[in-house]
Amino acid sequence: MARPSKFDREDALDVVMNQIWQTGYRNNSVKSLAEVLGITRSSFYNAFGSQEQLFKEVLARYTRVSPDRVLAHDNSNKLVRGVITEFFQDICRLRARDPEWRGCMAVNAISELCSSHPELGPVLAEVIFGSLERLERLLKLGVETGELPKDYDIRSNALAVQTLMIGINTLSKVVHSERSLWLACEATLKGLDLLEKGRQASECKMA
Repeated sequence: MARPSKFDREDALDVVMNQIWQTGYRNNSVKSLAEVLGITRSSFYNAFGSQEQLFKEVLARYTRVSPDRVLAHDNSNKLVRGVITEFFQDICRLRARDPEWRGCMAVNAISELCSSHPELGPVLAEVIFGSLERLERLLKLGVETGELPKDYDIRSNALAVQTLMIGINTLSKVVHSERSLWLACEATLKGLDLLEKGRQASECKMA
């Protein structure tokens, strides 16, 4: 991992984000992160406060660029099935084209820390709850506009979509074919009545 030519906070956050994304939180001590950044441990603490505080900053930075950020957009003028289908196609494309096959940094951290780190576990749980809330709002919009049936089970299906999201990000660390990842998504979205018509795998140009 290349070090910044000089310490710049924004550059440093990107370096740390990629370091944790690739190798995990626990594999990156204050000492090792300071070395990667080319600063002393004293400078590290002065800049970031603690390893936990730095991770929180990095996590916030990651969520601003992760694929599911589109779920927080104003989708009131869009078809819900289209938003969800395109969202999963984007995940499949991005994960399959990552040469390091890192999956999702947040999902990786949830698996690593959620049940074992008293400070960061609840922070990561809130990431999941926030994503679930956005999905519920989106499905509720589909019901209100008549795109989805009136008796559509918003909570259960939002949980199912969330499970698919976590699962496909994890699977992508092993399965590197965009088409194979999409086939898995397509099957689940069909079952949830959330697949946009015309977005069949046979019609998608995927490797």
